[in-house]
Amino acid sequence: MSKKKYNFGAGPCILPDSVLNSASDAVKDYNRTGLSILEISHRSSEFEKIINECEDLVRELLKVPADYSILFLQGGASTQFSMVPMCLMQPHKGAVYLDTGYFSLKAIKEARMFGPVQVVASSKDRDYDYIPVGYHIPRGSAYFHCTSNNSIEGTEIFDFPETDVPIVCDMSSDIFSREINVADFGLIYAGAQKNIGPAGLTLVIVKKALLKGIQNLIPSMSDYRIYNDHNSMFNTPPVFSIYVAMLNLRRLKEMGGIKQAEETNIAKAKLLYDAIDSSECFYGLADKADRSRMNITFKMYNREREPEFLNFAESRGVVGIGGFGSVGGFRASLYNAMDVLGVEFLVQCMSDFTHKDLFKNFKLKQI
Repeated sequence: MSKKKYNFGAGPCILPDSVLNSASDAVKDYNRTGLSILEISHRSSEFEKIINECEDLVRELLKVPADYSILFLQGGASTQFSMVPMCLMQPHKGAVYLDTGYFSLKAIKEARMFGPVQVVASSKDRDYDYIPVGYHIPRGSAYFHCTSNNSIEGTEIFDFPETDVPIVCDMSSDIFSREINVADFGLIYAGAQKNIGPAGLTLVIVKKALLKGIQNLIPSMSDYRIYNDHNSMFNTPPVFSIYVAMLNLRRLKEMGGIKQAEETNIAKAKLLYDAIDSSECFYGLADKADRSRMNITFKMYNREREPEFLNFAESRGVVGIGGFGSVGGFRASLYNAMDVLGVEFLVQCMSDFTHKDLFKNFKLKQI
């Protein structure tokens, strides 16, 4: 039997054992149909039940108002970087963006292909270790775009601006991890591979009034209206990804819903941040007020010993904690499926490394 792994990777996400077991059974024989879930037609009554339940779960868990459409698309959140401006930007109305790191920069780059973009604030001046505040969103803008959780930099937006401009938010890495008011947003999009399910699915929640206001000539595969009119089945949707997402959201509901998930996520993040803050060996990167609950970034005072800690952690079964290439250090992703025991194990691993005899021969705080 292989050794248990604690996977803190930023994506694809870990999934609960019960979801993996059900998905495994369905790959062999879905619901006693004699067909694999990988084989059933997306036009079949079996899949119609799956996609409808998945939509119902999204609507129930997030309390999505009736005047919003729920779409299941492909291409990941990165496709939304161009799809959003393609649909929502207008010749006489530019878009406004908040720059909080790697993925917001990618979204800004794509948007500039379709019209004028104004970056109203940026945290680039401090390597994106905080969330800007006090910026002005010009009235009459087509939309305001932000990234709620910056999975590379380890920051998260907890208070969204009040504005009459439609807010478009990339919630790929924190959706379903905390309660939100969907009515505050014009459009929410999220790649599935963090808290929803396997890669291959993109969730879009969009206000119907925004769809009615689309004026641009858009290719069919990039037009939200087309997917809305075809119940997300204009072409073959990612059947398996939607099925696993349904299983995962069904479990989230059974575990107490988003309110319970948020309480657990707060506790998990506090456990790890407390260990970092009290450590003689490690320190956190993001400003405390803006620290992400999903992606916790940290480094060692003695940077030369970071590879040794990675090897030490992996020998204990802790994987996926290496920081993003441009940031370095470490990143522990605490998505919904990561339980408290896993975080406790990582904290113990950090403590054991800090206090092992070999480490005492080195200067701890060497920046």
